[in-house]
Amino acid sequence: MFEEFATEDVPGEGATIRLRRAGKGPPLLLLHGYPQTHAMWHRIAPGLARDFTVIAADLRGYGDSAKPPSDATHAAYGKRAMALDMVRVMERLGFLRFFVAGHDRGGRVAHRMALDHAERVLKVAVLDIVPTLAVFERIDQAVATGYYHWFFLIQPYDLPEHLIGADPGYYLRRKIGQWSGIKDAFAPEALAEYLRCFSDPAAIHASCEDYRAAASIDLEHDRADLARKVSCPLLALWGAQGLPGRSTDVLALWRERAADVRGFALPCGHFLAEEAPQATEDALSAFFLEENGGKR
Repeated sequence: MFEEFATEDVPGEGATIRLRRAGKGPPLLLLHGYPQTHAMWHRIAPGLARDFTVIAADLRGYGDSAKPPSDATHAAYGKRAMALDMVRVMERLGFLRFFVAGHDRGGRVAHRMALDHAERVLKVAVLDIVPTLAVFERIDQAVATGYYHWFFLIQPYDLPEHLIGADPGYYLRRKIGQWSGIKDAFAPEALAEYLRCFSDPAAIHASCEDYRAAASIDLEHDRADLARKVSCPLLALWGAQGLPGRSTDVLALWRERAADVRGFALPCGHFLAEEAPQATEDALSAFFLEENGGKR
């Protein structure tokens, strides 16, 4: 995977970030979700690199990025801190303005980045999520069942860490299998990479802190910003078989939080870039290239 990409470790804001970089053209930052790493982009990053300088990064706490200590506020894994990491990384790579696409947790980081650093983010794409605050405020039985891990992972240390750590391979494969809509959609080498990284107890703990932050400090920040909207164009993509599309009006919820929203469902489950790679690549390319007439 990523044969034509350079591997780099770049200082963020309190965490060193592992990333892959290749291509030419405007910079495009790709952010992964839970419980994965930047490897989730392996099927579409090479194609995107024909038109963009692609930077596929591991979020702090995930993959081979640093896993800084946390505390009772969980601020170290708040989306504000995670977004600032990536802004600093892009600065150090020489990119003061850039595109960003985020899947799952990476989409939540991208959302916060577009609010806190509006002068940096040219356009943002969010994959298979609705805003965090909207999830917590619209809980019903279906959402609680589909998102049960949100409430499991936020339990106090070290209950989820201990239970997941007893068999991280089983947990990871079970979660990915539950959320995917296409059987055998994942490349063996990608699954091996997810398992290698997620088997680290520090990564398990950091991912729990990510979710604990989502249920605490991230909600504080989101509520404080209810009067603000993302000002740049926002593309929402979701899987037709995934929970957001089945349980909510995805575009309506994003239009509450952003001024310029468009988007549509793709024929897959949660993991768009791996289950429907060509459709995902085409949608991202068209969105980010449209100022140039959408031409390669």
